[in-house]
Amino acid sequence: AGRIVIPRSVRDAIGLVPGEVDVVVDGASVRISPVAGAGLEQVDGRLVITGSGASVTDDDVAALRDADHR
Repeated sequence: AGRIVIPRSVRDAIGLVPGEVDVVVDGASVRISPVAGAGLEQVDGRLVITGSGASVTDDDVAALRDADHR
């Protein structure tokens, strides 16, 4: 049916909400990312993509950066 079930705890942790996603296959891994909408805002002179409202700490960003460099 073209559906992927992601546990609620995971969806809540990353702020994933119903909607269109991009699916990227990388070897034996699959990356699922929400499709960025046209919701660009200008904040302090920078264009930003409106997020899901999930909080992201400096530690979260560091963990994501480090995971990508393994």
